[in-house]
Amino acid sequence: MTDLLSTTSQAAVPEAASAPTFAVISGEQVHNALNGAEKQLVQLVEATYRLHGAGDSVNPPSYFLRFPDRPTARIIALPASIGGSVPVDGLKWISSFPENVSAGLPRASAVLILNDHDTGYPFACLESSIISATRTAASAALAADWLSRNRPRPSRVGFCGTGLIARYIHTFLARTGWAFEAIGVHDVSADSAEGFCGYLREAGATEPVSLHDSAEALIRSSDLVVFATVAGRPHVTTPAWFSHNPLVLHVSLRDLAPEVLLGSANFVDDVEHCLQADTSPHLVEQLTGNRDFLNGTLNDVMLGRAAPPTDRPVVFSPFGLGVLDLAVGKYVYDEVARAGELRLIDDFFHDLRRYG
Repeated sequence: MTDLLSTTSQAAVPEAASAPTFAVISGEQVHNALNGAEKQLVQLVEATYRLHGAGDSVNPPSYFLRFPDRPTARIIALPASIGGSVPVDGLKWISSFPENVSAGLPRASAVLILNDHDTGYPFACLESSIISATRTAASAALAADWLSRNRPRPSRVGFCGTGLIARYIHTFLARTGWAFEAIGVHDVSADSAEGFCGYLREAGATEPVSLHDSAEALIRSSDLVVFATVAGRPHVTTPAWFSHNPLVLHVSLRDLAPEVLLGSANFVDDVEHCLQADTSPHLVEQLTGNRDFLNGTLNDVMLGRAAPPTDRPVVFSPFGLGVLDLAVGKYVYDEVARAGELRLIDDFFHDLRRYG
């Protein structure tokens, strides 16, 4: 399956002996390349997880840039390198400014830089908020599939947090074969919850949709719970809310108190990455002094080395790996190149002669 990381011929990447080129790929081009390819993108993310699990990647810790005068904001650098049939290096630079929402702007904005494996020269800059949302949603859909294979398949989905990521996750679930008896919605912002319901109508969702006025009501009525909030610290603290043993996609990472995770089976995308930056799993490690609460990674489940139990809630907490952004970004680059629509900046690199 790793050949999914090569979606076009080698010619789409600048050759080491040729003069380097540099392309800028807009958000519209990114959207057009990804829209409708959800099944293929989930397969691509699975292939990337397998490469990462096999050690054919470099994914150092993310770097968080924080601001004393803007404590809710941050910009994160995610450098990475991935092997496979067409290796590529790069960096995602993604900002999260929650105050944007009140001004009518999305919370997150991002760019992705792709670097040539042989020369190190950057060969593309892509608008990456869509790429980031796509790899997050594809990862969530992949986890929902694998983590429910030996459990009853969820039939009632609930979304806690209803922004861009929730929308993408619903899209990926719907377009990869998931059908539900009911959809639950909860957000601390009534406007956001109503907006998400509007999206569901426009997307053609036929399931009955219920607005819940509390996280407890949403969780108790759902057997697949998606957390996609901007919470900076745990706000769900009662394990009893999960007594029906739902599958939980803890995408926003900081919603669940340690006692909830300690009563659950816990899977992550990467142990070292997830247990940092005061994520909920990191808080459990700080509380207990160990990592015994972890059952494994999603790759462990895919390889048959771990299996989610049926008698406890199952929580997937993905930190989000830069290698996934690279894989999806390279897919976009290849699709745009294949269509002959790369916008090259011919003079981006000015002095290419070693001695002038």
